[in-house]
Amino acid sequence: MTETNIMEQDQTTRAVLIAVSLGREEAECENSLAELERLLETAGGETAATVIQNRPHPDKATYIGSGKCEEIAQMVQSDPSITLAVFDNELSPSQIASVEEIIGIRVIDRTMLILDIFALHAVTGEGKLQVEIACLRYTAPRLVGKGKMLSRQGGGIGSRGPGESKLESDRRHIRRRIEALSAELDELERTRNVKRAQRMRSGLATAAIIGYTNAGKSTLLNRLTDAGILAEDKLFATLDPTTRRLTLPSGTEILLTDTVGFIDRLPTHLVRAFRSTLEELKYCDLILCLTDGSEEASERTRKRAVTEKLIEELGAGGKPILEVYNKTDLVSDGDRGLFPGNALEISAATGKGIDELLAKLDETVNGGKKLLTLFFPHSESGRVSDLYRLATVQEVEYTEDGTVATALCDERAQGMFTKFVHQKP
Repeated sequence: MTETNIMEQDQTTRAVLIAVSLGREEAECENSLAELERLLETAGGETAATVIQNRPHPDKATYIGSGKCEEIAQMVQSDPSITLAVFDNELSPSQIASVEEIIGIRVIDRTMLILDIFALHAVTGEGKLQVEIACLRYTAPRLVGKGKMLSRQGGGIGSRGPGESKLESDRRHIRRRIEALSAELDELERTRNVKRAQRMRSGLATAAIIGYTNAGKSTLLNRLTDAGILAEDKLFATLDPTTRRLTLPSGTEILLTDTVGFIDRLPTHLVRAFRSTLEELKYCDLILCLTDGSEEASERTRKRAVTEKLIEELGAGGKPILEVYNKTDLVSDGDRGLFPGNALEISAATGKGIDELLAKLDETVNGGKKLLTLFFPHSESGRVSDLYRLATVQEVEYTEDGTVATALCDERAQGMFTKFVHQKP
């Protein structure tokens, strides 16, 4: 097979996307391919065609069978602009080599594409280390039979990442590289643990925004805190966690963290490499679980299940979770009312529902406490000292008629001072 660059400098890579049903319903396969298409777009590619092969088990040699390979080869011959084939399933090195030999263009699988996107979007030193480790761990066991593929450098989808130049060396060199990178990552993790301990000593509650990739987590953090982080309509636009202070309506301050998005069949190597980052979930006090409310109910359910599974795997199960459905400004009137009754409906882009979200955050963080404005006439001035004892007084104003106080009150204090609420003259 002639060597080709996957991504030309001034030309968008056009690819054929391929999936094998393996007993799945056709609609499920189509949805999975639609997600693969979004991944390809995020990597800078363009879909030329999609192929679904209906078979209960993969072919050992080519995964899709030689007949389907010949069919795709004819498609590629009739459209020379197609230079890449992307499988929605994970292929072995020998299967990739066999398919490439038949269809005559570069072949990658879903995992390779996701690793490529992570390499493209990693910004910080820690993010780049995590991506390189994941790339090397994925590639190391695939060295045998991939000599020709290992010589490809640079330029395109499935071949990016800081570790490519190391992949031409032997297994021992890669193992040493992984060990060195892991040591650097451990040092960064120790620094992260020190910062986490400092945050815990500060007494500030912590909340993490999680959810499927492209649910709008970064947009929400920007809306709530003016964080100014990148927020694009792409999968995995944000890889590096960002933490900002958020002042709630009661005046309580919390730390809010944006996290890397989840995705179905997130490569194990990435989960392992990003575990130190994802473990922020384990130590937070509250989780904001964000779902794209503009998608069909079946997709929302599927992605919510993926998110729940990863929450459990990361040891964050059992924490308080606020269910938040984003992008509801894109939901038609006929589709409203389809979200769970306890869910909050917002639009991080327009600001719809943000006040309700902040109020719910406030209530959850403060355990049912409410910010009340109370008026004590002179005849009841002695109750002000009770208020200081039973609540968190934030502001006091002395007037001719009495004392006006703003205080954060728990349920007991709310009951005791009910008659003074909003009793301004």
